[in-house]
Parts: sequence; structure tokens; C-alpha cells
Amino acid sequence: MNILFTCAGRRHYLLQFFKEALAGKGNIIGADMQLSAPALAMADVTYAVPAVYAENYTDAILDICKKEKVNAVISLNDLELPVLAAVREKFEAIGVKIIVSPDRVIDICFDKWKTFEFGQSIGIAQPKTYLTLEAAQAAIDSGELQFPLVVKPRWGSASIGIDFPENREELELSYRLQKTRVMRSILSEASKADADRAILIQEKIGGKEFGVDILNDFNGNTRAVYVKEKLAMRAGETDKAVLRNMPELEAIGQKLGNALGHIGNLDCDFFVKDGKYYLLELNPRFGGGYPFTHMSGGHFPEAILAWLAGDDFDFSRFSRQYDQVFAKCDTLISVKGD
Repeated sequence: MNILFTCAGRRHYLLQFFKEALAGKGNIIGADMQLSAPALAMADVTYAVPAVYAENYTDAILDICKKEKVNAVISLNDLELPVLAAVREKFEAIGVKIIVSPDRVIDICFDKWKTFEFGQSIGIAQPKTYLTLEAAQAAIDSGELQFPLVVKPRWGSASIGIDFPENREELELSYRLQKTRVMRSILSEASKADADRAILIQEKIGGKEFGVDILNDFNGNTRAVYVKEKLAMRAGETDKAVLRNMPELEAIGQKLGNALGHIGNLDCDFFVKDGKYYLLELNPRFGGGYPFTHMSGGHFPEAILAWLAGDDFDFSRFSRQYDQVFAKCDTLISVKGD
């Protein structure tokens, strides 16, 4: 069983988790634009590949799959998901499973306006969200919306371009600035789909923040939900967290996973305020909060490898270590030069 991780980046721990689950019965292959990507230090075989939007990118990934007899590909980058989904049949033709959700799911998750519409359609609360500056200003005038607010890219990734205006002047300045910055960033390609409405304005919800990992099987059925309270963040990623026993939020995760029908892991962000649960983000991949799920007993790689082998998985093997706090820490590893 050989697994290829693309856009491997810094997710050293994820490659390690899969390597432990493989227990020597297969290879971990890592691919990234830079051979110095930290995650590649955990791979058995490494490759430098072109940029995600390069014309020859998917051909390069296909060549790796053929050469290394890859069984499955797991992407760790939001921008890459639609690229791989669009060529899924090419990989399936050579017997490679792309563990990437269907186009519809990726579109709902990546386009934050469609995330908002989807949440509304299944009755999950979300912050008030506006597609234009004019709509947000009208809501402020009517008293429907109050400061502080959140200004963020409609097609966002890794907390790029997020701002928190506290008055009208800041809102207008932030909106114009972020619109310009997004079109100069790595998000520009995705934002071209609707460049005039590429920035969202959203109500800022206070309260406690939670990360929810929702594991679906390859048929889109929800099999496991883990709820973690985020205790600290760094650069938009969870830095310290603890698994909580919250049946009500777990039930929301179950409802969300079954309605969305994603494949593999879904990384979700929620705020809890005054006993109400607000959905913020959906990311149909392993996210920065997954290691806290893993350390708390949710060993998702074991289930994924079983499904790849054509077997069912006994979820009673998963444990739940509630209220045990885990934290990330910096370390140094030897990497290849580019």
C-alpha cells in the first residue's frame, strides 16, 4: 500500500501517522514544490513537482503514481483539491484512488459564500454574511449588523487576507485593501471566478472556538466525529487543543457530514456563544487541528487504509481521551536542499 501526499508542506506529523498505520507494509511518497518542505523528511521517497496551477502539474503527479505504484493520493492543500478532482478519471484509469471529495463538495467548502448558503439549507447557524460592501453597509444602517466585523476572501486558505474592522472607515479601507491584495496573492486564480465579489463581510462571533474533524467513508457516509476546543492559535492554525465530550456538537457534525457527503476528513471550525453553535469554515482535507484528534484516540489513517484495502473498519478500536490537553511545539529536522 503506497500513499502519495501532495503539497506535503509542513504536515510532517500526518505522514508519520500514516507511516505508523502502514507498519512497514508500504511506502509514504511525498511531493512538494520544494524538496526542503519539512514533511518530506518523513517520506520514504520524495519528489519536487511544478506549481499546482502549472500546465504539467497533474502529469507530474500521474508520472509519480506510475513510477512508485501508488495506491492512493492525499492532498494537503485547498488550492490543489479542485485541480485533482478535475482529473480524477485519469488516476482511476491506472488504479489510483484520489482521496478528494467530489467537485460539488469542494466548491461548497472553498467558496465561503456557498458554505454560507449550504449551512442555511441544512439549518446550521452561521455568522451573518454579506457578498458586497453595499449589502453590509445597508445591514449596518438597518441595525441588523454591528461592529466589529470580519473581512475575508470568498475563496480563502490559510487565513490569508483576513481583517477585523471596528468602524465604517476601517470597513471601507479594509474591503478595498483586501480586494487588491487577494488579486495579487496565490488566491487570485480562484478569485477570478467572480473578481468583483471576491471578498466577504461577516459578523464577528465571540465565544469559544472549536475544531471538528468529521471522517466519511468513500461513499460519503459519516463514520466518526471528534470535537476539540481550541485553546491557542498561531498563524491561523490550532496550536493547543483538548478533546471535549459535546454530544450536541457531535450531532451537528454528523448531520453536516452526511448532508455534505465528503470523502475522507472534513476539518470544520465552529464558535459556541450563549449555547448556540455557529459554523465558520469547512475544509475537505486533513487540517492543522487533526493531530489533536489523532492524539486523543481518533486514528483516522487506520480506517482510510482499511477502506483502501477493501475492508470495513471497526470503529470500536478508536478511543476518546477527553480533557487531555495537547500542544504543538517547534522542532528541528534535517531537510534536503532545493
